[in-house]
Amino acid sequence: MDAYQFWVKIFALTFALGVVSGITMSFQFGTNWPGYMQKVGNIAGPLLAYEVLTAFFLEATMLGVMLFARERVSETMHTVATLLVAGGTTLSAFWILALNSWMQTPAGFEMINGQAHVTSWFEVIFNPSFPYRLVHMLLASGLTVAFLVAGISAYRWLRNERGAEVMAGLKTGVYLAAVLIPLQIIAGDMHGLNTLEHQPAKLAAMEGIWETQKGAPAVLFALPDGQARENRYEIAIPKLASLYLTHDLDGEIKGLNDFDGKHPPVAPVFWAFRLMVGVGLLMLAVSWACAFQLAPWKKDPARTLTPLHARLLVAMTFAGWVALIAGWYVTEIGRQPWLVTGVLTAAEAASKVPAPRIAFTLALYLSLYAALIAAYISVLFYLARHKTEAGKPFGHDLEDELNVVNYPEKVGAPNA
Repeated sequence: MDAYQFWVKIFALTFALGVVSGITMSFQFGTNWPGYMQKVGNIAGPLLAYEVLTAFFLEATMLGVMLFARERVSETMHTVATLLVAGGTTLSAFWILALNSWMQTPAGFEMINGQAHVTSWFEVIFNPSFPYRLVHMLLASGLTVAFLVAGISAYRWLRNERGAEVMAGLKTGVYLAAVLIPLQIIAGDMHGLNTLEHQPAKLAAMEGIWETQKGAPAVLFALPDGQARENRYEIAIPKLASLYLTHDLDGEIKGLNDFDGKHPPVAPVFWAFRLMVGVGLLMLAVSWACAFQLAPWKKDPARTLTPLHARLLVAMTFAGWVALIAGWYVTEIGRQPWLVTGVLTAAEAASKVPAPRIAFTLALYLSLYAALIAAYISVLFYLARHKTEAGKPFGHDLEDELNVVNYPEKVGAPNA
């Protein structure tokens, strides 16, 4: 319960930032991409509405019970509310990824007078890439949280807080990461095979393959040159790409030159993919090494975790976000020039608002988000350094909670 009371504050902070940063998306449909809703709004609109009606209302309502009503409802009801918040966020992921996956691999529709109309909602929702994207994203979310919990707990461990609460968070984060990362590697491999089948141009950009070939090499390092249409300073392992993409040493991989004019910019996709995979391999190494140090058969895990392992976990605190954002760069830039593959290009959907105006608002958003991220990280580590009274329910005395963060001199607690 002490661990729960600590982490529920961080969850509330994260949830609030998620809502604030996500609101701009709905405005951008009208301000930046009016052609999108005009052409495919019959599909996108209902899917977004389903997300709000079935998921967001549920999680927003139960969040109030979870954060502020622990002393007003039974422990059973409070637990149910907490589970419903988790279920609501997962359901949100379901609907949002259904829409995004449909944009990647559209199905179950027909074009009538230049607009998309649904012929089968089942095919729209469960389009060819949806199962792979949903599993991949949920595992990525789990890994992000696992390393956040492990990293903050390791930070407290290094500050000689080694009680049951800290060790519970530390072991939970490390064990969860150690279990999820092999599953993510398997899911990623299956997702890659699906991408090879349905979005070969994206796959070619990810791998840096320009010419269609059998026995394609795995390019470990290169500087893709879009004008010369070749890789400079390439370091590659012969036939390895064909092996893990087609499971055949001589499997054929289509090159970017087969999609002249209809393939994404190569360099950002190429490097974002390597960043995602590289961070994933680091996750595997760090989580397994730390899981061995915290193994249940060791009598006192608090003594067996070394400062080196703890520092590695602290360094990996936000690794999940890095890998996750890199993965979304691959997904979204990788489908260019299409906004909806084969149906609508980004150029066709873009607003006629002058580019400098959009650049100005984008710069404002990025500046705001950078400030929010800086504030978020500073508050996380402040809470880790100045843990509030154990067992005190979130919202029990909101004024005291705010005073601890904003006016520590007013609070008589030793930590303040």
